[in-house]
Amino acid sequence: MLSLAQARALQLSAQGLLQAPRRRPRRDDVVAAVARMRLLQIDTIHVVARSPYLVLHSRLGDYPAAWLDEALAQGRLAECWAHEACFVSATDVAWHRGGHDHRAHHWAHRHAARMHREQRADMDALLQSIRASGPVRAADFSRRAGVAKAGWWEWKPEKRWLEAWFALGELMVARRDNFQRVYDLAENVLARLEPPFDPAFAPSAAQQRERFILDSVRALGVTQAAWVADYFRLKPKVGERELAPLVASGELLAVPVEGWPTPGYVHRDHAATLAQALAGRLRATRTVLLSPFDPLVWDRARAHAMFGFEYTIECYTPAPKRRYGYFVLPILHRGRLVGRLDAKAHRDIGVFEVKAVFLEPGVSPQPALVQAVAAAIADTARWHGTPEIRLGRTSPAALARPLRAAWSAG
Repeated sequence: MLSLAQARALQLSAQGLLQAPRRRPRRDDVVAAVARMRLLQIDTIHVVARSPYLVLHSRLGDYPAAWLDEALAQGRLAECWAHEACFVSATDVAWHRGGHDHRAHHWAHRHAARMHREQRADMDALLQSIRASGPVRAADFSRRAGVAKAGWWEWKPEKRWLEAWFALGELMVARRDNFQRVYDLAENVLARLEPPFDPAFAPSAAQQRERFILDSVRALGVTQAAWVADYFRLKPKVGERELAPLVASGELLAVPVEGWPTPGYVHRDHAATLAQALAGRLRATRTVLLSPFDPLVWDRARAHAMFGFEYTIECYTPAPKRRYGYFVLPILHRGRLVGRLDAKAHRDIGVFEVKAVFLEPGVSPQPALVQAVAAAIADTARWHGTPEIRLGRTSPAALARPLRAAWSAG
């Protein structure tokens, strides 16, 4: 039986968060990290770093954020709808473009299909103009005077149409300019993928579902059946009955986990790591800040079951009702989620504002923990180009002095 601590270590190992990197990052590490996680969720909030860059920083350390943009432009990564809008490895694109029964249930696809039914003439005209004139950005279209803002995030009509064609698969993202999507015909983007896209490969919906189930278990390291569907937003939910044939075939391993009412599932690729975990030889030594959209914590029920960490992202909550802050980063320390940090990067003046740091109930600000957390905050601040750290409040209040002392000595 896996202890809960061993299960955490196995999950962290699968996610690339168990230990610090042993060498400086390389360009290929960006693609490898996305392939390891199977997907990298995109979010545009940038009070700290935008989420995909921060997720990679948690795994790779001090890497140039431009490497992610380069990998997309080079066709080594692509964007698609998966968990939400995500970067995926070029090797997985065919799986995401197959199995249309899976894509059709996603909210983005449903919205896009309805929009096309209601605004077919305008959307078809936009697609034809891209076919004739080449790639475009939403910024290439000016907002029409007198047109009320409405719909998706108050986007102008052309932005909504571009996003709808992206969700429907007719457009893809060729590259990003200052994080703005540059849309092109899917056939053009697919032709530039590396490794090459095979248009003859067309998995059925059943094949795609099985692939995404296996990929979810592989990415999670160890998981309950109830957590599998969320990773790729599969419907219907995945249950133990559906996983049983994969256990029988040897694709998955079933293992009891301390305190779990149902088995844990491990991909066969992690059999050796599972053996290490069972023998107590997986040691979690990493201390990092995590994005709210990191795969480790985006399933709030899983984060609570695995780490005892109750987490709600509050950027969509009115300010007076927030408990911790606008964009709060979970703090991972040696296999535990020990706290959370509310921060803002002021890039124009080089300041990393730590509005608040909260340790979890029962977590004591021991010197080793404080030093590790201070170093993680400082590493993130330097990576942002905001090396000056300004600390606001802390909980407990006694945490403030040793944090400041650690930064002064660093």
